[in-house]
Amino acid sequence: MTFKQYIRSIINSYSIIFFSDRYFFAVILMAVSFLNVFAGICGFISVVLASLLSDILGYDKYKTEKGYYGFNCLLIGLGIGLNFQPDWLVMIIVLIASFITLLFTVVLENTLGKNLLPYLSLPFLIPFWFILLAMRELHFLALSDQGILFLNELFVIGGNRLIDIYDWWNNFELITSVKIYFLSLGAIFFQYKVIPGILIAFALLYYSRIAFTLSLIGFYAAFFFYQLMGAGFSEMGFSYIGFNFILTSIAIGGYFLIPSKTSYFWALILTPVTVLFTLSLSRFFNVWHIYIYSLPFNLVVLLFLYAYRLKVYKPARSLEVEIQRNSPELNLYMSLNSNHRFKDYSLYPIRLPFYGEWKISQGQKGELTHKSKWQHAWDFVIIDSEGNTYRDYGTKLDDYYCYNKAVLSPYDGYVHEIIDGIPDNEIRDVNVEDNWGNTIIIRHGEGFYSKISHLRPGSFKVMKGEWVRAGQLIAFCGSSGRSPEPHIHMQFQEVPFLDGETIDYPISQYVKKTDAGYEYNSYSYPKKDEIVSNVEINTLMKKAFHLIPGDVLNFEVEKKGKVKKAEWEVFTNIYNYSYIYCKTSNSYAYFVEDGKTFYFYNFIGSKRSLLYYFFVSAYKVPLGFYKNVTVKDTFALHFVFSKAGLFLQDFIAPFFVFLNSDYCLKYSEIDEVINPSYLKLISSAEKTFFGRKTGKKEFSMEISGDGIETLTIFLKNKTIKATCIR
Repeated sequence: MTFKQYIRSIINSYSIIFFSDRYFFAVILMAVSFLNVFAGICGFISVVLASLLSDILGYDKYKTEKGYYGFNCLLIGLGIGLNFQPDWLVMIIVLIASFITLLFTVVLENTLGKNLLPYLSLPFLIPFWFILLAMRELHFLALSDQGILFLNELFVIGGNRLIDIYDWWNNFELITSVKIYFLSLGAIFFQYKVIPGILIAFALLYYSRIAFTLSLIGFYAAFFFYQLMGAGFSEMGFSYIGFNFILTSIAIGGYFLIPSKTSYFWALILTPVTVLFTLSLSRFFNVWHIYIYSLPFNLVVLLFLYAYRLKVYKPARSLEVEIQRNSPELNLYMSLNSNHRFKDYSLYPIRLPFYGEWKISQGQKGELTHKSKWQHAWDFVIIDSEGNTYRDYGTKLDDYYCYNKAVLSPYDGYVHEIIDGIPDNEIRDVNVEDNWGNTIIIRHGEGFYSKISHLRPGSFKVMKGEWVRAGQLIAFCGSSGRSPEPHIHMQFQEVPFLDGETIDYPISQYVKKTDAGYEYNSYSYPKKDEIVSNVEINTLMKKAFHLIPGDVLNFEVEKKGKVKKAEWEVFTNIYNYSYIYCKTSNSYAYFVEDGKTFYFYNFIGSKRSLLYYFFVSAYKVPLGFYKNVTVKDTFALHFVFSKAGLFLQDFIAPFFVFLNSDYCLKYSEIDEVINPSYLKLISSAEKTFFGRKTGKKEFSMEISGDGIETLTIFLKNKTIKATCIR
């Protein structure tokens, strides 16, 4: 690992205790650990040792850098440092304990990881108990007197005045529960004092409003449960174990589950469970005169997560966090946005089965044959400018515009069945014995088939059992079966049978012709009399947004008369995620380009960088070009709003969202439709508060045969223009 990676691993080891990877939060927690200098040194040395050994032993560098291998070592270093008087012999024990803890971390990670369970702070607990029991036999080690040392340290920092403030707080009886809450927070770092707890509380509030709220919910739910049940209660005793309720609430309510009414419900329900575990385990561990520390938190969280994942009936939208962003707010906002943006992306991206523009002569739930269990189907024909489906008199099959036109596979799959040899009908005649006529059934996935009927006999270009690609020529349009005139019939079904019942399934991406031009549709259902076509890929758009690893883009950015440079490079990480990295601003924009659409889905870095403006301006770009067509989408809130702007929203976001951020793209100009050399896109990002517009950014992007030429950003009081340098 590099030196920077070592620094990150040390810093993250502090914040990950609260499921965070925010540096500012980590710095405050590190400062709290040094309120007892010797304990702070022991904890720091433990983390450094864990990072070094993790790298030397060849463990996952990413996990090491994130602090996953270091935070349990930090806890054991702090625990030993705060329990024993400063001594070089204690430092030897710290080094040994850190090494043992690292081994436990790796073993438990592998053991629990087989069931996709976290190891939490179990790697700290087990060796710490053994070491505490063993150290009772080490007679040269003396127990620490933290109270006196702490007051001495306060005197050094702020003199008698700071000690007076500390004493005033400790004697302030009107807010006993608040004081115990702070004590419980401080106890997470083995500091049973109010001031460390206050610092942690403010840091927690800064890091996450949801985590802060959950910490209060967990603490007070347990506090009042103690009172209600008449459990043995003392201020100091509760402080020693109160962090179990805080961490359980944060873990379940905002980290492992997406923050929501349901996650808050589970956090509340599990608090009494944690209380009972705490009371019973305390009686058991008192036999050895050792504390239970975070054992109740570990057991309850692991028990719940394991049982929760064994559900037979699972909701349509999973409550579990699939991609962990180490922030309850980000987990929530990304989930809400993904549920809106990508709710249909789990479906097969079905395309229309033809080239060019066709009219829907009969739609779903049609008036003729699309009824009952065959109601979810479409019939397609070609019409001329006067709305006719045929030329001349329309008495011959060849008079019909769609007859003998290419029929394409709607998606990848295996040809399951082909029915051929049924002759085309004479015009206005039908074959009710062979109702479907010549038909192809394609298996796209388990329990998902497409069926295309009324094809011309002898026109099949594929064979049964053959693998076909989306858009591949499979046959030609005919008029066989129950077909009074040539047309294409398409439907989707769960079974491979010829008379299988249809299912309701959308077309992934198409354009509809209107009086004003064209209208873009995504995962929608074409209706009767609409003229539709697949999105035809524009060569300039395809080239401009086809970004592959190794591509480098350089820009000159003009702002207020000054010119600066920005350099981007395209990468793919070990998980095969593509992203653009801006060296100038150290920012990352993650994207997908599937051949039909380019879209961004995550951004990390400076919101003042050119890469951020590109991320917002090209948030979703279908790669066709239809003048004046608009494409709309929504942003995750944290992509557009500042942290201060989201402060109040964060508190109630699991229950109600009153902020919104919308994206709009318009295809503005093109010099030539057939062989273009220039086009222009206009886009915007708009913020709303309870439906009322509060801000808007607008963008203009020019594209040539060489790719993106310029990106212009129109802000409230200034204009920024970036020109690509080649």
